[in-house]
Amino acid sequence: QVEKVLQIAKLDKGVVRLKFEELDIHKIIKTCINTFQVPIEERNGKLTQELLATETIINGDIVHITNIIYNLLDNANKYSKEEPIINIKTEVIENNIKIVISDNGIGIKQEDIKYIFHRFSRVYSGDVHNVKGFGLGLYYVKKMVLRHQGEINVTSTLKEGSNFIITLPLKDK
Repeated sequence: QVEKVLQIAKLDKGVVRLKFEELDIHKIIKTCINTFQVPIEERNGKLTQELLATETIINGDIVHITNIIYNLLDNANKYSKEEPIINIKTEVIENNIKIVISDNGIGIKQEDIKYIFHRFSRVYSGDVHNVKGFGLGLYYVKKMVLRHQGEINVTSTLKEGSNFIITLPLKDK
């Protein structure tokens, strides 16, 4: 956790340098899915994919793009009910790839959505946080999506789940 705080401090100071290269976002997603398949199945959950994008090459930093997808899948698993149902979908919208990670988790109150991407933000869920963390994951995700010239948004319904929507520019042809 201390390492994460130090990395965020570097990110805030603009010290983090990204190594951009051509990446196949579907390959990265499949790698992340393989990581989460077993833990989700151990909870009698299901992780599905709808990789519908016909163009999948972006310019990005493989470490940070992988971390973006990993963080969102990890949150979907951690904040889901007993039997998580998580889906990751891609599609091409104009010159962008849209990635939607949906879950059947605890959801986020509408008034809290505007804060979830802030540094050290934790959504209040009773007297204790049953999920450990410093509230840095989504802050990092947003910073990295922006550094890749993308956007991230969320829609959520309390007690029903959330949809995290990332849009990243496709590599110019």
